[in-house]
Amino acid sequence: MNKFIITTTINKPTIATLKFCEIADKKDFYFIIVGDKKTPHDFYRDLSCRFKKVIYLSPEEQEKLYPDLSNVIGWNCIARRNIGFVHAYKLKADIIATVDDDNIPYDNWGDEILVGKEITVDLYKNVDCDYFDPISVTNHNDLWHRGYPIEHLKHKNNIEYLGKQKIKCLVQAGFWDGDPDIDAICRLSKKPIVKFTQFEPFTSNQLAPFNSQNTFLDISVLSDYSVLPFIGRLDDVWASYILQLKYKKSVVYTKSSVYQERNPQDLILNLENEIIGYRTTLKLLNDLENYTLYLPEKTQEYIKIYKSYFI
Repeated sequence: MNKFIITTTINKPTIATLKFCEIADKKDFYFIIVGDKKTPHDFYRDLSCRFKKVIYLSPEEQEKLYPDLSNVIGWNCIARRNIGFVHAYKLKADIIATVDDDNIPYDNWGDEILVGKEITVDLYKNVDCDYFDPISVTNHNDLWHRGYPIEHLKHKNNIEYLGKQKIKCLVQAGFWDGDPDIDAICRLSKKPIVKFTQFEPFTSNQLAPFNSQNTFLDISVLSDYSVLPFIGRLDDVWASYILQLKYKKSVVYTKSSVYQERNPQDLILNLENEIIGYRTTLKLLNDLENYTLYLPEKTQEYIKIYKSYFI
């Protein structure tokens, strides 16, 4: 089985990046690091020499291998990660793990991969709306996931446990301790540092967000998932909803396997970049079959080019 870890970065190698390099060698992964214009390239060329399973894609290599995709994405954005997705697909990946360079993996990261398996997991449902917030069933349910429709916050924790359900796992969304991936308003008002207690894998038959910072994907869904450019900080979350349009009942949430020490960020800018979600996420979800109507033209153009690599 070919397993790939994929990230993009503009930073010098972080603690997380170095740990993922070690994991790649020890646990039989390939690690693709996608460079950007601001990336200190020599550091990553050095890592690709030191670790036999680390692959560094410099800007020059990206433009040579995937010129149309590189051009439509543009530079200095997290959507460069999508070139890593395509590259892993071309290298016959079976499973990919999309990670961030400020999410430090625990020693057991990658030991319990559920993707591709039929498993029995806990099943939950929101009894008051059609959308499920995965944080709602944890010990930190005062928080909410980035990209959850804020119109339903008042009853997001009205959850019913429905017992066990057998599911073919195509997406394994791992949780994250530390400074978690939550909504910008939530982060600004609460500034939490969290430790999620252990829990069994769970799912919901309702639409639920997941992100791109600690998530395993079966290669069969990759043509329908990427970090969508030109929609601010809803890039990976809207993509998670769109994936579930085609692959229903396929997402499993699992216990924390990373600790997030967030890279320096402007929290007000984060908020500004999530306003598109406050205005549009619920409209998108209520009309998901016509999702392209809610995307900028440049994002629609990107999707056509991205999908062309999987034909």
